[in-house]
Amino acid sequence: MLCEITGYVNVTADMDEFWVFGYGSLMWNPGFPYAERVHARAFGYRRALCVHSWVHRGTEREPGLVLGLDRGGSCFGVAFRVEENDRQETLDYLRARELVTNVYLERVMPVVLPDHRKVNAVTYIVDRAHRQYASAMTVGAAATIVRHAAGQSGTNIDYVKNTLAHLRDMGIRDHWLEDVADEIDRLCATDAAQSAA
Repeated sequence: MLCEITGYVNVTADMDEFWVFGYGSLMWNPGFPYAERVHARAFGYRRALCVHSWVHRGTEREPGLVLGLDRGGSCFGVAFRVEENDRQETLDYLRARELVTNVYLERVMPVVLPDHRKVNAVTYIVDRAHRQYASAMTVGAAATIVRHAAGQSGTNIDYVKNTLAHLRDMGIRDHWLEDVADEIDRLCATDAAQSAA
């Protein structure tokens, strides 16, 4: 069951332990101190290129795509247990990092750990009502957007490839994202062949 966070004062007070669930760059670049780091799985949500990037991997005129946690399926990621005395500082850091344009919503949701324990973890899901939400993105549509987009942090292709490399290093497979990368390679190869002809 997903719990909506409605205020910023003691929102995690009912959590016996403070856990954070990461599904994108938080997995390999958390940026906060933690006492424990384990693989975890969230149900009812999936990792997807479902957020239009207007700054880092695209522009408003030609947006790129970055990861969000969207409804449906399940998602393998990483859960971090944070010590009690680091709880508020970590929460403040996460809000500054994740809630810049409010395309993500802060939530507390259950995740399953490798020892089959279920713990509640703070995470950030995409706001489907936000104008940066990229709904119902197919593999082909996502690949077409990604291969042309670039922003302040570099190309969108590099973002997708780097994400997949990190996921593979961690032993996490994301078949949909792999299919997007394969389609990007196919489209780029077609472009190269047509240019050479």
